[in-house]
Amino acid sequence: MSKQLARRVGHVNKFLKVASANAAATHNNYFTYVKELSHPIEREPKIVSAEEAVGCIKSGDTVFAQGAAGTPNVLLNAMTMHGKFNKLEKITVCHMHTEGPAEYCKPEYKDIFRSNSFFMGGNVRKAVAEGRGDNVPIFLHEIPQLFYKKIVKPDVTLIHVSPPDRHGYCSLGTSVDCVRAGLLNSKMIVAQINPHMPRTFGDSIIHKSHFDFAVEVNEKLPQHGTGEISAVEKKIGQLIAENLVKDGATLQMGIGSIPDAVLAALHNHKDLGIHSEMFANGVVELVKKGCVTNSKKKMHRGRIVGSFLIGDQALYDFVNDNPFIEMLAIDYVNNTSVVKQQPRMTAINSCIEVDLTGQVCSDSIGTRFYSGFGGQVDFIRGAAEGLDGLGVPIIAMPSTTNKGESKIVPMLKPGAGVVTSRAHVHYVVTEHGIASLFGKNVRQRMYELIQIADPKHREALEKAACERLGVMPSPN
Repeated sequence: MSKQLARRVGHVNKFLKVASANAAATHNNYFTYVKELSHPIEREPKIVSAEEAVGCIKSGDTVFAQGAAGTPNVLLNAMTMHGKFNKLEKITVCHMHTEGPAEYCKPEYKDIFRSNSFFMGGNVRKAVAEGRGDNVPIFLHEIPQLFYKKIVKPDVTLIHVSPPDRHGYCSLGTSVDCVRAGLLNSKMIVAQINPHMPRTFGDSIIHKSHFDFAVEVNEKLPQHGTGEISAVEKKIGQLIAENLVKDGATLQMGIGSIPDAVLAALHNHKDLGIHSEMFANGVVELVKKGCVTNSKKKMHRGRIVGSFLIGDQALYDFVNDNPFIEMLAIDYVNNTSVVKQQPRMTAINSCIEVDLTGQVCSDSIGTRFYSGFGGQVDFIRGAAEGLDGLGVPIIAMPSTTNKGESKIVPMLKPGAGVVTSRAHVHYVVTEHGIASLFGKNVRQRMYELIQIADPKHREALEKAACERLGVMPSPN
C-alpha cells in the first residue's frame, strides 16, 4: 500500500500545489463574507482522493483533527504517508482523544509530526512518555478558547462528516465538542464524508460549501462495546444508584465500566435526564425502558444533551437522525453556569487515586501522563453549585488497583497531578461504601475515606493519618 500511495502522491503533487493554493484563496475570499459554518456559500467542494486532499498540508503547519468516534482516520493515514514521501517536517497535529492507530506518532515520524493532545488517548501515550508528543492540561469547556484566542491556529482542519442532505448540509455526527471552534479558525477544511457517520442535530451542522477538499469513504466507525462488569464495579454502581441518584436527576457520566455499572443499576428510576459531555451504550436501554425522559429539565426539556460519544453500532443507530439528541459545543455543555441549572445534577466521574485529604488524581500515574483533565472538574463543580441545592458530585473507583494496591493513599504518588482539589470533592464511592467529605475537617474526612478503603489497607492508612495529624482520624 505504501508504494501505491507513493506513486499516487508523485503523480498529483504538482496538481496539489496549484489546487490547494487556489482553494485557500477562494476559501479566504468567501470567509471575508461569512464565517458561519451553517451558511451556504456559492461553491462546491472538490471531491478528490485522500492523498490529493492532504496535499494541502505543508511543513510547519498546524493540523487539527476531530476526535472520538469521529476521528478521520483515512485522512490521518494519508497525511502520514504524505509527510513521509514528501519529506515534510515540523507539523503539529492537535486533537482531543482520538481513535485509531495514530500512525503519525510512531518514532520514525518524529521529525515530521508532533502530537499535541488536549486530552490524551492510549494511542498517543507512548509518544508523550518518550518526548515525541505533548499534552495540554486544560478543562474541557475551555478548549475552544485555544482557537478563539488564537493560541492554536490551525492551517488545516480534518473532519469526519455524514453525507450532505438535499440542502447540502453535513453533520459532524458523533463528535462536536471543540470541532466547531477549530473549524471557524482554520485556514482550510478537509472533510472525510462517510455514510456510516450518524447525522446528529444541534451544533453539528456544517454546509458542504465550506469544504476545500472532500474525500468520500465507506468505513464503519470505531466501536467500544459494553465490557463485562466485574463484581466490584457492579457493587459501586448499585451503591450510587440506590443512594445518590434520585428520580428526576440529570446525569453526567463518561465511558467505562463504572458508568456502565451505574447505568445498569438505574432501571427502576424515573424521569432521569442526560446532560453530559459524552454518553455511552447504557443510555439507550434506559431510554427504551422510559427511565430517561428528560422531562424535569428546565433547559433542553425532553432532549438528551451531549457533545461527543463513542459506543457500539446500536448507539450510533440510536443517535442517527434523532431529534431527541442534541449534540452541542463543549464550551456550552460543560460550562458550569449551564451545568448548575440542571435539576438534581448528578456528576459521576472516576479517577486513578485519592489521597487521605480528598485530593483526586485523574490524569497521571506518578510522573507519567495518562489522560487529561477532561470534564471532571467542569461537572463536579457544576453539580456542587446546583441552583436547586440538590446537586450530587461523585468520584467513584474500586478501592484497589488490579495489583491489589490501595487507590486511597496517604499521599499521591510523587509527580501525580491534582485534577479535582480536596475542596471540590463531596462524595467518594468504592465497593466498600460512600464517603461524604463536604464540610468535614481533615481529621473527619480521613476517617471517612479509610472506612471505604480495602480492609487490608486500613490499618496502614490509619497509621499514616495519625503520623500526619498527631491524632487518630475520627468521625467527630
